[in-house]
Amino acid sequence: MLARQALYALAWASFAAGHSLLASDRVKERMGRLLGAGYRLAYNGFAVVHFTAVWVVGRLLFHASPPFDRPPWLFAMMVAMMVVGLVVLAVALRGYDLARFAGFAQLAAAPSGRAPIADEPLRTDGPHRYVRHPLYSGLFLVLWGMADGPLGLATAIWGSAYLVIGTNFEERKLLRLYGAAYGDYCARVPAFVPWRGRAIA
Repeated sequence: MLARQALYALAWASFAAGHSLLASDRVKERMGRLLGAGYRLAYNGFAVVHFTAVWVVGRLLFHASPPFDRPPWLFAMMVAMMVVGLVVLAVALRGYDLARFAGFAQLAAAPSGRAPIADEPLRTDGPHRYVRHPLYSGLFLVLWGMADGPLGLATAIWGSAYLVIGTNFEERKLLRLYGAAYGDYCARVPAFVPWRGRAIA
């Protein structure tokens, strides 16, 4: 079991390393010159393929492991966590420009010669009034709500580790991008758990 966990952890580590490398400013600049307006779409496509490969590795490693024997109350709580997590994800996604996030907006703007779409302004409305990373809050709930067996538990553990470590790198980038405004926002609003309630009016 430990060997399988280690291999699955390495698969997640490869995903984290690849995602971080492609998101670095140096690689982004080089790939942007190579792929032009298609860079963001290619970046997301590679992430989907890589994540799928990690999931396949997990299925192969844990395919013979039966699900946990959960009491009814725990089963109900985990289902509730998944439902709440999916709702949080849906609400959080409504606040983003999904066409720009996916890379389609950049492709649409390229033929007209318009300038590349700039970074979005700092969001402190909607669910961002309660937590800085509502998408990750939803993902945590979904991950742990799906921890119904060895594969689900391993995915929750390594997926959560990836989100926590990735958040540290992402927040450094956001501090460079938004400066003191983001530093003030971090001081007022928690990262994942809305323990302060509505932190921004």
